[in-house]
Amino acid sequence: MTADTKKCVIRNIGLILTGKIEAPLMDGDCVIAIDGKISAIGSEKDLDTDTASCVIDANGVTLAPGLIDSHVHPVVGDYTPRQQQLHWIDSSLNGGVTTMISAGEVHMPGRPKDIVGLKAMAIAAQRWYENFRPSGVKVHAGAPVIEHGMEEEDFKDLADAGVKLLGEVGLGSVKDGATAGKMVGYARKYGIQSTIHTGGPSIPGSGLIDKDVVLEAGTDVVGHINGGHTALPDDQIICLCESCRGSLEIVHNGNERAALLTLNTARELGKLDQLILGTDGPAGSGAQPLGILRMIALLASLGNVRPEIAFCFATGNTARQRKLDAGIIAPGYCADFVLLDQAQHSPGKTMLESVGQGNLPGVGMTVIDGIVRSERSRNTPPAQRLPRIEKQHSA
Repeated sequence: MTADTKKCVIRNIGLILTGKIEAPLMDGDCVIAIDGKISAIGSEKDLDTDTASCVIDANGVTLAPGLIDSHVHPVVGDYTPRQQQLHWIDSSLNGGVTTMISAGEVHMPGRPKDIVGLKAMAIAAQRWYENFRPSGVKVHAGAPVIEHGMEEEDFKDLADAGVKLLGEVGLGSVKDGATAGKMVGYARKYGIQSTIHTGGPSIPGSGLIDKDVVLEAGTDVVGHINGGHTALPDDQIICLCESCRGSLEIVHNGNERAALLTLNTARELGKLDQLILGTDGPAGSGAQPLGILRMIALLASLGNVRPEIAFCFATGNTARQRKLDAGIIAPGYCADFVLLDQAQHSPGKTMLESVGQGNLPGVGMTVIDGIVRSERSRNTPPAQRLPRIEKQHSA
């Protein structure tokens, strides 16, 4: 290691959630990150903790991968004109979210719908969130909403410029399955992931997207399968769970009953690894800084799924489906973590047991790329125990 190497040691961990649905818990009380990547996990006595430039005493709390919000609608910086609200991304960081994925920058005032304009805005959005990370949060943005008239060359242009996402299919003029399927195929050819609006209309200009359109479009993600806000009928949700090979996305802004139906159907089909979580905010429901934690608690308490599995829906499942190098605690992955503990005076003997009863945990710290980004959360209930910084990276 050189003098410029940043080595972060997190010690005295009580429990490690891996984000891996096949093995959600692991033994160990120490994680080491070098230059923002996880290098070692295990018992502190067996690891090389010398020459650390940052040391965090976890104080016995749980270490989990930073949460991933698979469905947000950013616009520019840490501001949303939809709610006239500043610092909504920072508030989400205080809810344990370290990565966000745009489903389209649809709330931009005067959003261009001509092909030249929509491509320009997508490229600009990709650039400004690549160049500026609000409070350190990784916002994957630049997600154009497809419109009639787009040709294969337009998708190549977007990909060549660094765009990797499509906004929700159905929020623009393309609402039929055949046209959507053709454009999704172009996007996939050039490495661009796609998401589709599912359910009733949300914003002016959107419309009903039913199961037939979703299936014909063949997107990588079935966006808010539980509605955003209005869910499809039960039989259509079940059909999508049975037929879709991509991600089945459940969101906070949707129908809670439909969310539980999706979970139960996916479990029966052996498809829990396809479930991912988002908030679909900011939107008419506002910004939901604790939305991902609330969905974890909802699914764990009412969905008959172990809490450590529910955490995987918002971490490792999303990482794998979205091809991210975060969301899993394993060597080589980004050192993006949330340290949390049971909320003060909440029922249950442990943090996981308390979440399993529907209670939110308390966030004590977030770490992104091996750097502490926030300490005791201003949004969650206070945790019983808090981690503390013993040594911080020098500037």
